[in-house]
Amino acid sequence: MKDRSKLTTEKPNPATAGIDEMTTLGIVEAINAEDARVAPAVAAESRPIAAAVDVIVERFRRGGKLLYVGAGTSGRLGVLDAAECPPTFGVRPSLVQGIIAGGRRALVRAIEGAEDYPDAGAREIDRRGVSADDVVVGIAACGMTPFVRAAVRHARKLGAGTIFVTCSPEAKAGMRADVVICPVVGPEVVTGSTRMKAATATKLVLNTLTTAAMIRTGKVYGNLMVDLKATNAKLRDRSERIVTELTGLSRRSARRLLDEARGEVKTAVVMHARGAGYRRARELLAEADGFLRRAAGGAPGV
Repeated sequence: MKDRSKLTTEKPNPATAGIDEMTTLGIVEAINAEDARVAPAVAAESRPIAAAVDVIVERFRRGGKLLYVGAGTSGRLGVLDAAECPPTFGVRPSLVQGIIAGGRRALVRAIEGAEDYPDAGAREIDRRGVSADDVVVGIAACGMTPFVRAAVRHARKLGAGTIFVTCSPEAKAGMRADVVICPVVGPEVVTGSTRMKAATATKLVLNTLTTAAMIRTGKVYGNLMVDLKATNAKLRDRSERIVTELTGLSRRSARRLLDEARGEVKTAVVMHARGAGYRRARELLAEADGFLRRAAGGAPGV
């Protein structure tokens, strides 16, 4: 599509046509009113989001990885979501990766022209060693970013699972991917500024993709992040609280148990529930594919 003015993300928003003449409070209320459209737009895409999660989980079970590909704000959101997976879910950093047009410099400084080179997008897919066991999520608010579209096309040729996230329904028809997710949030408060509603919708979608996939692969028990990496005081405190909640132990006993379990929450809970040592608890978890509920023989609590 050469005439981008026809894209939803590029159209002027009649609700904010006079925003430059509003009071400060009026501006804030106008932005908030537009932001209120985001969650319902994402909710309307629940089925394709769920389908995308299933694609990701299937690739994870094959030993594959998830790669986000984006430019500008979209790329930064992908990198952000990828970076938060290891501490939250205890996964290796290579499991979820973020690719942004322009490389690391583009994370902190806009390199707008980097998105215009499709060959660079395809090269990144090769550089990351993408195979049929992996899944690539292309993120483009307007849906037309050459770097992103080329990366998805190349990944598809390699047999990888492909997902495309956009906020522009006009871009859906021409994009071949296993799943297309398109929350339609409407024109932006400031015309074309997709760092606003489109970015908010994108973050909600990406958070849902990884969180749901991690839940489906045993990284969560109830609603507790039982595979977290306790890399700071806050997370060490959370680890102790989780073990206390699931075992009924005192904080002191939970801390001692965690020390014996080398800081691994799931292992600590299985050790307590099954009266097992560290090595046996790890074996039980492996036999249960990492699912705490199964490894602990039902509810872990005493």
